[in-house]
Amino acid sequence: TTSSPAVLQSILQNMFISVKDDWLENHDEETLCYLDPELFITDERGQHEVTGSETETSKLVNVSSMFQHLSRRGKSSRTVVTKGCAGIGKSFLVQQFMLDWAEKRFNQEFHLVFPLDARRLCLWRGERFTLAELIHTDLQNVRETSCDSSEFKLLFIIDGLDQNFLEFDFISGTNKSNARKSSRVEVLLTKLIMKKLLPAAHLWITTQSETASQIPPECVDMVTELRGFSDLQKDEYFKKRFRDEPRAREIISHIKTLKMIHFLCRMPVFCWITAVVLENLWETRERGALPSTLTEMYTEFLVVQINHMKEKYETGKCIMWIKSLAKLAFKQLLRDNTVFTEEDLRSCGLTVTSERSEWFKEIFKTFSGKMSDNYQKMISCFTQSSIQKFLAAVHVITSLVSKNKNVMLESWMTVENWLPCFARTSTTKLHKTALKRTLKTPNGRLLLFLRFVMGLSLQTNQFLLHDLLAPARSTSWSNQKTIKYMKRKISESTSPERVLVLFLCLNELREDSVVEEIQMCLRSRCLSKDKLSPDQWSVLILILLSSEKHLDEFDLSKYSESEEVLLQLMPVLEASRKALLTGCRLSERSLEALSLVLSSQSSNLRELDLSNSDLQDSGVKLLSVGLQSPNCKLESLRMSNCLVAEAGCDCLASALNANPSHLRELDLRHNNPGESGMEQLVAGLEDPAWSLETLRLDHSGEQPDVKLQPDIRKYTCELELDPNTINQNLKMSQSRRKVCSGYHEYPDHFERFDFWPQVLCKHALPGRCYWEVKWKGLVEVAVSYRGIRRKGNTFKSLFGRNDKSWTLTCGLNRFGVFHDKEKKEIRLPSRVYDRVAVYVDHPAGILSFYVVSFDTLIHLHTFHTTFTKPLYAGFGCDRDKAFDWLKIRSSVSIC
Repeated sequence: TTSSPAVLQSILQNMFISVKDDWLENHDEETLCYLDPELFITDERGQHEVTGSETETSKLVNVSSMFQHLSRRGKSSRTVVTKGCAGIGKSFLVQQFMLDWAEKRFNQEFHLVFPLDARRLCLWRGERFTLAELIHTDLQNVRETSCDSSEFKLLFIIDGLDQNFLEFDFISGTNKSNARKSSRVEVLLTKLIMKKLLPAAHLWITTQSETASQIPPECVDMVTELRGFSDLQKDEYFKKRFRDEPRAREIISHIKTLKMIHFLCRMPVFCWITAVVLENLWETRERGALPSTLTEMYTEFLVVQINHMKEKYETGKCIMWIKSLAKLAFKQLLRDNTVFTEEDLRSCGLTVTSERSEWFKEIFKTFSGKMSDNYQKMISCFTQSSIQKFLAAVHVITSLVSKNKNVMLESWMTVENWLPCFARTSTTKLHKTALKRTLKTPNGRLLLFLRFVMGLSLQTNQFLLHDLLAPARSTSWSNQKTIKYMKRKISESTSPERVLVLFLCLNELREDSVVEEIQMCLRSRCLSKDKLSPDQWSVLILILLSSEKHLDEFDLSKYSESEEVLLQLMPVLEASRKALLTGCRLSERSLEALSLVLSSQSSNLRELDLSNSDLQDSGVKLLSVGLQSPNCKLESLRMSNCLVAEAGCDCLASALNANPSHLRELDLRHNNPGESGMEQLVAGLEDPAWSLETLRLDHSGEQPDVKLQPDIRKYTCELELDPNTINQNLKMSQSRRKVCSGYHEYPDHFERFDFWPQVLCKHALPGRCYWEVKWKGLVEVAVSYRGIRRKGNTFKSLFGRNDKSWTLTCGLNRFGVFHDKEKKEIRLPSRVYDRVAVYVDHPAGILSFYVVSFDTLIHLHTFHTTFTKPLYAGFGCDRDKAFDWLKIRSSVSIC
């Protein structure tokens, strides 16, 4: 027995320094350890779980000083639990802590630190040890010591408690225990956690949130959370990983264009996988051919591993080993096992020797140790749980492609299992089975696996794995059937959890309409702030960010005009080039968040439309904080009819003076800028230092204090026809602002009117809006919900003949208004009218139609109702073909 703390400390420190290369298995992980991770205190007593990412009570703490932090009991923390999702860097954090202690940089208040890998401890499940014997067995360089000596300040680290299949009994394990008494490993750990064994010792546990919540609250002094890399740390990682600075900058720039990949790089393990893949592909592929989704990145990572092994060993052996690993991953995933015995390996055709353990050491690792009878026992695990789930999905797809087998079926004694003997197994059926099984599994344990299954169903990914999947199966038709099935399930579901799973699956199948599905669910309140947790919002945002083509324009009315939805979707707005927030009532909180977006270095926002939003001077003042930031890159700002007066214009002018190089267009029509405000902005327009090229002002009176007049024309909005909705009996102009009767073939689209000659506009109308059209022949000028039926020749799909639309019919000098069963004919004095106007006030429930005569509005009819969803303008031409015999072509042209 060693009695000197100094001697033991020296032994341990030398051991950790000498095995540094074993702890940090490759250069990438070494890089991770020298990044300073952010650790947040989420609960100082462990008496409740905090979900989500940022909370109002979260506080930043350095890992080297977390034990000095005072708990609410007024004492320094003895037991600290650090939680975080798989791959977030908990083990890397432990390694950094140990190296700092061993190399005497920090944490020197502890005489002895004993790191215990929870997976490795599974070797001795059921074995009996004293605590000193367990330490000696696990850390073989350490001689047995009297661990309970009062002169030693001890720290025990249990890393990865969630990956340990030892069974802990926190209920009956309440009796105090002697450290010199022999007990089973699981009992020793339970006593240590519950402070019944060495109560003066310090303890640090790393685990996932679910396991952390099982530890009795009274046993924990402080709960911390590891949330991964910040944007700056992502950049720092890749700069250290790629020593060539120009290449590092190029790679960082490329990753930032891929919103999904950049978001996932908050996970250190995903940074590592991305670096491995890009290092191998950067010089050999076009940038557009580089992986841009989760499944693509993991597929390329596996290909890199296979290619490395093919350089040393026969291709057949490598492929056989990968298939066996994939089978192991699948079987153990369904059993919720992350640590495998030698028997588990043999059942999948695997035998691990010292040589084979080196084959795929970046994805699979083994632990060995001596038992009490000197028998050398071995256990294995995948280096990351995400790698196990990906390989499990590989097994599912290879079984389908190579063996025509659906391994997702729970029972083999079914007709479905015998059908492959006579017919081809359906990919759609596999998808449905995998989806149902995932939804039945608690805690979303199989969700990532399901995403990989969907992603590997794409032929592009199967082609990359041609060594495993030759020949790849044609799946496009089956995938379309799966997509149709999932959309039906989304419309039927009332569970946010289930809807999010379906969204993620659609995203992995690269289905473009997933964004529209999300917008529809938010509008219908199937998904709402009250129903979604912060983590679920993060998933939703991740999906929206991954849809690159929809990031050109963010239109809040397509999602929901709720302020809470806007605040949650700020990351999507920040990633978009154009934002439409017209007619929104923005609070101080929303404007402050918007100002932060404007001042963000990573913001892509270039155009912002806040027209009809009643900002007033106070709102402009808040926005000006962001506009004057040197990071602001906004080029166009529209604030017509926002009740902005002289003070607001002064703030704008001051902000643009501070940062004059970005804004090129400023629209302040229908405001009251006052003489001073106008002079400053006009002077800026002429100032060569300003980039401003277009300034629109419409002073509402001679005096600065004149109030704005309620002229509905100030709500004029821009309309654009949607080519995906136009009927084939209509022709649309190239500008998408005119439509006329006449046959034209269009590609199939689920939103197209297939019978009535009608078309909807592309964007939802703002809260208050006005527009004018010129017409000829027989036309309909309509306002409709997006949900109007598109198929069939019934009134349910005809403008004005159902509860989803309102229309004005124009023909010669006769007009009629229609809504559902309500109709009214209107006659005007005999003269030719060829121009009508529409005014909508969505919040007030007002829809008015006018004839325009010599710039004068003649009122026709006003509907008073309650609008429950966003509205869209729509038009129809010659519905009854009444003018065919006159050879008159009906047309509508937006003014």
